Amino acid sequence: MGTKNLILLGCILILTLLGGLFILPGRLADEIGIETPEFLKKEYKLGLDLQGGIHLLYQADLSKIKEEEREDAMNGLRDVIERRVDFFGVEEPLVQVQNMGDDKYRLIVELAGVIDPDEAVDMIGETPYLDFREEMPEKEKKQILDMMPEETIGQMIKNIKKETGEKVEKKDLPKYFPMYNPTKLTGEYFKRARLEFDQTTMSPYIGIEFNKKGSKIFEELTEKNIDKQIAIYIDNQLISAPVVQEKITGGKAQITGQFTVEEAKALSRNLNAGALPVQIEIISQQNVGPSLGEESIEKSLVAGLAGIVLILLFMILIYRFSGLLAAFSLLIYAIILLSLFKLIPVTLTLSGIAGFILSLGMAVDANILVFERLREEKKGVGNIYYAINNAFFRAWTAIRDGNLTTLIICVILFFIASGFVQGFALTLGVGIIVSMFTVMVVMKFFMKIFGATKLGKYNKIWTR
Repeated sequence: MGTKNLILLGCILILTLLGGLFILPGRLADEIGIETPEFLKKEYKLGLDLQGGIHLLYQADLSKIKEEEREDAMNGLRDVIERRVDFFGVEEPLVQVQNMGDDKYRLIVELAGVIDPDEAVDMIGETPYLDFREEMPEKEKKQILDMMPEETIGQMIKNIKKETGEKVEKKDLPKYFPMYNPTKLTGEYFKRARLEFDQTTMSPYIGIEFNKKGSKIFEELTEKNIDKQIAIYIDNQLISAPVVQEKITGGKAQITGQFTVEEAKALSRNLNAGALPVQIEIISQQNVGPSLGEESIEKSLVAGLAGIVLILLFMILIYRFSGLLAAFSLLIYAIILLSLFKLIPVTLTLSGIAGFILSLGMAVDANILVFERLREEKKGVGNIYYAINNAFFRAWTAIRDGNLTTLIICVILFFIASGFVQGFALTLGVGIIVSMFTVMVVMKFFMKIFGATKLGKYNKIWTR
């Protein structure tokens, strides 16, 4: 077999063992008495249907919004709701805009791990609030810094030195932690924001506009803050802090910076969401209990394990020694895929588990294509080793085309569909990519190293 191949095989076995420990849920490993290091105890991220949580449905009142601005207003509102939920530490919230037709929009919010509906409604709150703030005078900044405990000041300086490597003193802190005072300019006076492009450089910027009263306030604000920042806040979170270059009259201004087109779009959308009076009213709420999730996981695991065992038995009985090697490569495939689900991490739902099991079946299909090709190639060949390369080479086009078409469908579903369908498309798509790797690399390696041994002389044990 060769020393190099033996070392590679040993490495694969060790990695397979470590992967097997990693994919075990931490709680399950503790229950069955397996001692694993802390870094291997990372838990899977479970979706609403498995972990339990709450599903909220809101109706948006767009009666005061112009028809052409409604979609942007809803997308901006979605972004603000996501920020609010993220602020409360809810992992992987699902916030979607649903167009019901006839200019009726709804907002769907799913929060995994949150069971109390009142808590969820409080998280989301009311219409987002937009306001503009000006830099504090140096005297006020000094007063605030003097009131802060020395331990806090020391920790702030330490963090800045660690991140920037710069020498920092207490008086320099406002440079790294800007401080702002509220002004009279709020979303009440904001008219609109829109994405625009510089005609010379074609770089994106955001054009903003205020109503008549807001224009006067904005003019006074820019006049006394030249070469200073005016900060833009939505829900008390800093969105942008452009520097005022000159006094601005007429109520129109530009926010420029090193924006990508997508960043500029998002900022424009968020500004409009904070300004537009989009009221939302809860019309439905539904709790999903964790007991339902536990039952679903148990049934899914039983179904998945039963399917895997039957597949492995089929492969070994029909394709003999090749089937045995395929069984081991499929085990590696499952370990790699489940490890990726933990590392990325992928939020697992029932539909996602279904995508994983389906991708396992497609991995088996690829093995069968190789074995059937091998059955033809081995005719008249004394040693199976010489037929293996041809079998993989000739089977590759069928494996590639079959998996590529399914992968295209997965991409379409992921970007066009939503919710559970997205989860199914993601796990199936990742599974297809991993399955092609395990068949064309891992499986081929196994067959070639064993085909080069004395086993390669016994053609009958390799396939049906």
